[in-house]
Amino acid sequence: MSRILVVEDDHDIAELIAHYMEKAGHIVARLSTGTAVVSTLRAQPADLVILDLMLPGMDGLLVCQALRAEAATARVPIIMLTARSEEADKIAGLELGADDYVTKPFSLRELSARVRAVLRRRAAGTAAVVVYEGRHLRADFDAVAISVDGQPVRLTRREFELLKFLVDNRNRVLSRDRLLERVWGYERFIETRSVDVHVGRLRAKLGAAGQQIETVVGLGYRFVE
Repeated sequence: MSRILVVEDDHDIAELIAHYMEKAGHIVARLSTGTAVVSTLRAQPADLVILDLMLPGMDGLLVCQALRAEAATARVPIIMLTARSEEADKIAGLELGADDYVTKPFSLRELSARVRAVLRRRAAGTAAVVVYEGRHLRADFDAVAISVDGQPVRLTRREFELLKFLVDNRNRVLSRDRLLERVWGYERFIETRSVDVHVGRLRAKLGAAGQQIETVVGLGYRFVE
């Protein structure tokens, strides 16, 4: 059983989520404010956090940033849950390290599918040591260390997973749907536009090495050597 922390100030929504997750076999804890999230996870680690964006005291973006800044909580998966649907808000959450983003109103079935997908990726994240060294890029995926021309590059969790999957399948064309399935963990609940946004940001961060990520018009992307 996985332990899930639900951080939601709307009592009815929190109750529904907790009930549904418990029916799915998870252990659920709840908080209604953002200020106690970090200390709660220090005392009782969780396998995943469902985090509302609009919280009293400390909003979800600040909570996400605080969790990613602490060694003990930096790798805890986060699904953001919010009424904000603008692309800028979604990108802000993803850039701060959220693993997924669900907008209200939502279906509990969809949320449960996203939870399963994130937990699957977390369980599969114990791969053997893989180091890629190219002309500009050096990526030690086991150590989570990426550098370009000797300079360290900081990537979000999603950008890191995207780069790893592209490198693992280098010289092969990967469709947007394939990337959604393998990097995001599901196919139906997120727009392929998100893939384009993440690839664009990844290219920009990789500088000279970003040219190795090619767009194959009408098909998808390819990491070339």
